[in-house]
Amino acid sequence: MFEVLIRGFKQARNRLQGKIELTESTIDEALKDIRVSLLEADVHYKIVKDFLSRVKEKALGEIVQLKVSYKGKRLKVSPADHFINICYKELEALMGPVDTEIKISSNKITSIMLVGLQGCGKTTTAGKLALFLKKRGHNPLLVAAGPYRPAAVEQLQVIGQKIDVPVFFESNTSPVKICSDSLIEAQKQQRDIVIFDTAGRLTIDETLMEELEEIVNVSYPENILLVCDAMIGQDAVNTALEFNKRIPLTGFILTKLDGDARGGAALSIKEVTGKPIKFLGIGESLERLEEFRPEGLASRILGFGDVVGLMKEFEEIVDEKKAEEDAIRMLKGEFTLVDFLNQIKTIKRLGPLHEIMEKLPLFSELPQGVEVDDKELVKIEAIINSMTVEERIRPDIIDESRKRRIALGSGRSIKDVTELLNKFKLMRDMMRKVGKSEKLLRNISGLNPFSQTSLPTLDSKLNVSRYQVRFLSKEERRKLKAKRKKARKDRKKARKRKK
Repeated sequence: MFEVLIRGFKQARNRLQGKIELTESTIDEALKDIRVSLLEADVHYKIVKDFLSRVKEKALGEIVQLKVSYKGKRLKVSPADHFINICYKELEALMGPVDTEIKISSNKITSIMLVGLQGCGKTTTAGKLALFLKKRGHNPLLVAAGPYRPAAVEQLQVIGQKIDVPVFFESNTSPVKICSDSLIEAQKQQRDIVIFDTAGRLTIDETLMEELEEIVNVSYPENILLVCDAMIGQDAVNTALEFNKRIPLTGFILTKLDGDARGGAALSIKEVTGKPIKFLGIGESLERLEEFRPEGLASRILGFGDVVGLMKEFEEIVDEKKAEEDAIRMLKGEFTLVDFLNQIKTIKRLGPLHEIMEKLPLFSELPQGVEVDDKELVKIEAIINSMTVEERIRPDIIDESRKRRIALGSGRSIKDVTELLNKFKLMRDMMRKVGKSEKLLRNISGLNPFSQTSLPTLDSKLNVSRYQVRFLSKEERRKLKAKRKKARKDRKKARKRKK
């Protein structure tokens, strides 16, 4: 996701490394890389021109402070860091401000109308939005207001069953009447929100566009959201402008972002239309609807990940109390393959591994061509599932005979089973060391080894503005490289001794 943009900003950052001042010529060179990546990402040419102009103006007029204070420490920052910070602020301003609010009526049923082109993902998005609202204490009703596409109603009904949300539909009736009658049905079922899944349509189809206007006049929806396929680039912006001329849009939902290497729509649509992006749809899972955070997206485009976004997703799928209890127990050394399997299942619920990795800081610094394979998790899960309950709790009892049985049961080799057990034991030993070390435990923010009280909530500890990227000096890099090389040699010697 956003590979084209990430590459362009990375090239610009690398071009400025080692520079002791930001001159007009060095800035122009860096902006050239950014310009190419923005245009390749299908960002509107006028937006590209304005963005580069603002960045250049601020970079040339910037007084670069080479030393800054942070938590009582003096840190060195380079002109390249200042340039990237300017880019970050301008990207955030381009896509912001944040406005993910869904207008909820206090005295009547709230209506949310989803519109868009054919195949942009409206029906799946309707399900995602219903689940999102349900988790926040609302009682939504899905309305199949697009009977023209074959199996459209059946698709919405299947989605409704998965998330336990009722679906309203009337056969042989116009979409206008379906939407009108659904408000009465919602009142009967004591539902506070209705979501209209309208049929996909082209803006040049006058009959269908008039139908949308009639639905708006009958149901008076508080929220009219245009669902845009991010993969169509600038066409998404043109579509948004045309729809906005006919009906008063309140915001956008960008879908299929995980399949788009460019991301131009995300940068263009707010600037051109003036309407906010409300949500991002990623993947087909009904839980994969993210509230739009311009600062998180700007951070990912610059290659620094989005830790806050990742933690928010993590909090939604993990029971906080159980996580606290497990963490304390594991730090005591009570870590089993059952816990290991549960951790893998949690990671899989967060989404594909490559998407999780993209949200981690400096993931873009990995060599080009490096891929994160989700099949590795499947392999580990298969091996652990082939073990008995006793073997999962006490993996030390697994001998060569048991390894052969586990390998046959999981369809893997004995080598795979041995590697997994070695990695697990290494992780368990590391946790025991951390649990025994008072100094290490105190370094884990908020965890008191003596009181065994609950771990801090993630939101209270995370604040993007507090994170600073510190670039190591040549001497520090040399020492770190030597230290890692020595560690690798020690591990090789340890493995030879075991054999």
